[in-house]
Amino acid sequence: MSKTLIMIYALSTYTIALIGQLLFTLYIGDWEFLPRHINLPQTLTTTEAIMIDVALVLLFGLQHTVMARKGFKKWILTWLPQPMKRATYVLLSGITLGLVYLFWQPIDGVIWDFSGSIVGTIMIGLYIFGWTFSTLATFIINHFELFGLSQAYHHLKSIPTPKDNFQVRFFYTFVRHPIQLGIMIGLWATPLMTYGHLLFALLFSIYIMIGLFYEERDLMAEFGETYQAYKDRVGMFLPF
Repeated sequence: MSKTLIMIYALSTYTIALIGQLLFTLYIGDWEFLPRHINLPQTLTTTEAIMIDVALVLLFGLQHTVMARKGFKKWILTWLPQPMKRATYVLLSGITLGLVYLFWQPIDGVIWDFSGSIVGTIMIGLYIFGWTFSTLATFIINHFELFGLSQAYHHLKSIPTPKDNFQVRFFYTFVRHPIQLGIMIGLWATPLMTYGHLLFALLFSIYIMIGLFYEERDLMAEFGETYQAYKDRVGMFLPF
């Protein structure tokens, strides 16, 4: 495949991923201007809704976790050019997020409702802060490499891809995983917590913890004592 087509592919997958993430973020925010949001009326039985919702998160989690492993990365390169590897991961991530948005099944029942109160306003502020914090954290570690654009651009311009270096900057000086921390805040900070939203937040929180277990294991294997010292010094989610 030509270098130009690989660059177009990476730009296309980046666009799809951004759309998927935006829909995912807005969906859980319960914004009523959207045709779909997490607190729509329940249409299926609770058992049916839970089964579909769990299946969606399993699909998302398996795609993320399996494709992030070194063995899978090595295998995929047997039929896919190196500059397309990350972009393909990003593409499938965007698609699975889109599937969550399209097919997640709401579940009726209210756990708390602070709508219209000061607490509710604070919750909305935390929701916005969480997703903003998470997004900014991607730029600290190289947003465009994370989404597969840098790899395609380096290939297009015949620039050697820089080696991975362990660096600690900004948010990463006080929490090891600010991207995931921001997502967790965005998942749980809501003025109206329904049973469906609770299931959504709980399942994705469990996935995040499982994903971080494997990610930290890979980082330990790659950076050894350097990463262990970082773990000893900086908390996973809290700055202590």
